[in-house]
Amino acid sequence: MDIPTFYSNGDPKEMLENAQDTGTNLKGKVSETTNKAKNNNEEVGRKIQEKIDETREPAAAKLHSAASTLHEKAQGLPGGETVAGAAHSAADKMQATADYMRGHDIQNMMADVGAFVRRHPGPLFLAAIAAGFLIGRTFRNKDWVDRGGLISKFFEYM
Repeated sequence: MDIPTFYSNGDPKEMLENAQDTGTNLKGKVSETTNKAKNNNEEVGRKIQEKIDETREPAAAKLHSAASTLHEKAQGLPGGETVAGAAHSAADKMQATADYMRGHDIQNMMADVGAFVRRHPGPLFLAAIAAGFLIGRTFRNKDWVDRGGLISKFFEYM
């Protein structure tokens, strides 16, 4: 085991200088390591943002396509005008979402989500609880999924 240089000589002044040098070197290494970690985190963040931005346009195109298909098939759905109107309304919202995705990058979307959450925390909290409950019930009740529930019947018409 190497003995640090500030222990090698009995001169207190030299020991203090060596200890200060060691502290300065350690501080520099910690600072350098911190900067490297910060740069790595920034690079990972940029790469994630780039990947999300790459998938934005294809996702928007698929939403647009699904909205168009829903508009086309709406009149053929069972349930009459009420169901057809709901289908057209849903298709319009899907189209608006696709347009929003095309017009905003991930930073703008996250800023919009943050602003929405700050304006409406209570309803979002309740919606999150309800969604969690429904997802839990769906995965717990596999018979419903296996029998071809509402979702599979919806896609039969598409």
